[in-house]
Amino acid sequence: MQRATPKNTMNQNLTRRSFLKNTAFTAGIFSAAPFNILTAANAGDKIRCVQIGCGGRGGSHLEATNKENLVAIVEVDENKTAGVKKSLQSKGRDPKNVKVFTDYRKMFDTIDKDIDAVFIATPNHHHALPAMIAMQLGKNVYCEKPVCHTIAEARELRAMAAKTKVATQMGNQGHCEEGYIKLYEYIRAGLIGNVTETHSWTNRANGGVGPRPPKKPAPAGMHWDEWIGPAPYRDFHEDIHPHEWHGWYDFGNGSIGNMGCHVLDGVYWALNIEHPTSIEVEQMRGGSDERYPTGCRLRWDIPARGDMPALKSYWYEGLKQDSKGGADGMLRTAKGENLNLPPLLVELAGKYPDEELDNNGNGTIYVGDKGIIITGTYGDKMHILPWKKMNETKAPAKTLPRPKGIFVNFLDAVREGKMETASNFDYGTRLTEFSLLGNLAMHAGAGKKIEWDGPGMKVTNIPELNAWVKRENRKGWNL
Repeated sequence: MQRATPKNTMNQNLTRRSFLKNTAFTAGIFSAAPFNILTAANAGDKIRCVQIGCGGRGGSHLEATNKENLVAIVEVDENKTAGVKKSLQSKGRDPKNVKVFTDYRKMFDTIDKDIDAVFIATPNHHHALPAMIAMQLGKNVYCEKPVCHTIAEARELRAMAAKTKVATQMGNQGHCEEGYIKLYEYIRAGLIGNVTETHSWTNRANGGVGPRPPKKPAPAGMHWDEWIGPAPYRDFHEDIHPHEWHGWYDFGNGSIGNMGCHVLDGVYWALNIEHPTSIEVEQMRGGSDERYPTGCRLRWDIPARGDMPALKSYWYEGLKQDSKGGADGMLRTAKGENLNLPPLLVELAGKYPDEELDNNGNGTIYVGDKGIIITGTYGDKMHILPWKKMNETKAPAKTLPRPKGIFVNFLDAVREGKMETASNFDYGTRLTEFSLLGNLAMHAGAGKKIEWDGPGMKVTNIPELNAWVKRENRKGWNL
């Protein structure tokens, strides 16, 4: 695809090597970047895409990128690569025309000039680095949630996106769907009054207990060193690949990292949150010095914002250890699981027995002084309780745009040379940071409130926790 003339010509020939040499991975210290952004004049062209990570959510990305011009994939598991080639062939594509890499650093070195957009669907510890390289080289970036692994990375990605002005998008698809958009409009219109509490939950239990399992050989076809990438090196072991990495400090962000950017999206957006003043884990079970807990209840304390009063936002995660139901805060879903859910949800379930309140193990309750709203995983089934009251309430004016979907929204921005998308890195990194503050509270432990200086990006009362705000990447994977 023909790209627009760069707006900044100082570094048009910048390569990844010179980027690594000249750029510090610190907010505000960036070399000049090329702006190889597509223009509206190219609206009918196919976008040249690279897919980094082809398992899990990467499969959904491939549906979008294959409709454009998929020029390369980066995948550390040769078994996944074989599956992608087979899928491409079934869709009429010749896999030989798609380049294959196991290391995105080498991909950028080799085909930088042949790509317009990068899609990232790797484990969390690999999100920030390829996104930073791509933006510095003028490439548009779509990255799965959470958009990074640490709070410092969130700040650095946001600064780089603002500087390079490429199109960016975090993959929290609910932000493009009707539920959260309506939620925003209902809350901002004051239809449930002043919201002073929210209760969000997930049935995910992305954590563990006990020591690290014994090391063993990596599976055949797995490029293990590239999988480890910027994280501290360790040998392969059970309970880590392909999905269990979520529960380890070095690679994932636990249940809140897995689901927070979905379930908390409406809380953060509709209630105009910026920085909480404190965060505290109220209850926690499981976990270790390397693993996130298997269950947790935590609270963000959020100050007043404009005409919105102070807010307490709660998060509940994980499977309950025992099988008892009823008064201990349990609610049995249609599938029969016993979940660790907000006591308020159990109370509302008793009050409104005919309503489906627990949406596949995820949801949020918004408590206002004039009513209550409940939403599902991605803002779906948003309504004032009960449905009868919702049906009798006049809907507020539609003040927000209705995107056609998370991928379409991003690809349209790429074609039009715009940096504005529904969940661009300006918004996505802020929502991610809010979620990852929950991880900081988990590192502190139950009953230890942490005081957070948001603008200064530091814990003020337990300074040793600041070691978790930013970490150094492994040698060879630094910026």
